[in-house]
Amino acid sequence: MTNPTRFWDRAAEKYAASPIKDMPAYEYTLDRTRSYLKSTDRVLELGCGTGSTGLLLAGAVAHYHGTDISPEMIRIARDKAASDNVDNITFSAATAEDGITEAGPVDVVLALNLLHLLRDVEDVFDAIHAVLPQGGYFISKTVCLAEPSIGLRRFAFRAMIPLMRLVRLAPFVRSFRFDGLEKSIEAAGFEVIETSTGPVMSRYIVARKV
Repeated sequence: MTNPTRFWDRAAEKYAASPIKDMPAYEYTLDRTRSYLKSTDRVLELGCGTGSTGLLLAGAVAHYHGTDISPEMIRIARDKAASDNVDNITFSAATAEDGITEAGPVDVVLALNLLHLLRDVEDVFDAIHAVLPQGGYFISKTVCLAEPSIGLRRFAFRAMIPLMRLVRLAPFVRSFRFDGLEKSIEAAGFEVIETSTGPVMSRYIVARKV
């Protein structure tokens, strides 16, 4: 079984150096997410990677905290924040569950390209709901490998992952459908207020705590 911390630690330098594959889609996600942020908000990003998204969004909020399971990703994120002189952003190495517990009061939780990598995702939804105030936002973008609307490509991707995991070239990946993911978020006590389909097979979801 691939250890997720070791996997992402090994991948960190290459991940940091890789260009964004679909810049228009990435900018769309940034713009839609930024539209929900206020200057007084405290934001928690789970699975922040090397901090690129956080550094772009931090200027729109009072404080931004990113967590990632990989200490090496966090090291790179801190170096980037120091280099860019962004003083309202912090980072820590933690699992998604621990990151939520340790964050303290927050107004918005982000999970961008993370949920499909979590085994106990329903527990994470419950924890996010508990930490947010009423009306707080949970914003996610998730690869959905079981989504029928993406056609036959989903079978190819799903077939490759177990083989790649055998040789430790891929982490655990959960297969979602768009509707199933939305229903799981709603079951945790959220109202889904915006959705869109991203590149290849991703679902962008904005949910509000009710």
